[in-house]
Amino acid sequence: MGKLNEKVAFITGAGRGQGRAHAVRLAEEGADIIAVDVCKNVDSIEYDLASPDDLDETARQVESLGSKVVPVVADVRDREALVSAASQGVSALGGIDIVCANAGICIMKPWDETTDEIWRDQIDVILTGTWNTLKATVPHLLNRGGGSVIITASVAGARGNPFLSAYGAAKHGVIGLSKTMANELGMHNIRVNCISPNGVNTGLLDGLGGFDELMAKDPHFAPMFTNALPVEVVEPRDISETVLYLASDESRFTTGHNLLIDMGNLLR
Repeated sequence: MGKLNEKVAFITGAGRGQGRAHAVRLAEEGADIIAVDVCKNVDSIEYDLASPDDLDETARQVESLGSKVVPVVADVRDREALVSAASQGVSALGGIDIVCANAGICIMKPWDETTDEIWRDQIDVILTGTWNTLKATVPHLLNRGGGSVIITASVAGARGNPFLSAYGAAKHGVIGLSKTMANELGMHNIRVNCISPNGVNTGLLDGLGGFDELMAKDPHFAPMFTNALPVEVVEPRDISETVLYLASDESRFTTGHNLLIDMGNLLR
């Protein structure tokens, strides 16, 4: 018996990276998966996002574990697309018990090189996309009599990391949103928590292109990016282990928290 037998998880950004790792790890514990990804690039982002083939590969890996999967191409900026994705998943799998609002993008720029488009796209995907995800899925959690919402935040949501104005603003926002929703939904036996990784070995790290040049220009910022542990980046599955904890009954009395997976970065 897995920890998540007969549970259904709705995961955004599931085409690759952390989203795929979460889908696979939860499926290993018996969950069925609604795997959502935009499967196209965003104009202001200077690296490639997941493709339809990537989402198909996530579905293949989930199915290989004996779990059911409903892959859906949808943009988290589009509320109706997410509502439709949730409805498709519920029709096929019976309900939703776990929500991983994971979709995100990142580009590192000084404030005066952060265009309106860069600002808007990151706020829309990360913050509004999380809100849209909750609006589309929480009614289904209510129908199940409870559940767990796990929002991917960041260490950039806990302090003012330089050169990440839009990304940091959005991640601060999702942490605040999670606390509000934890209060409003607690009486319905729905838990809402954030996870805050630091560096994770995914395509999103490509958004930090130019980091070395920026540090060379402003070396006094370098200590903010130094971890207490002798590790610079972790693998997506390392983050998935915390997602599994928050999705399972092992965390049944944990809500309103921001769990750090930061290698001790915020100790500095």
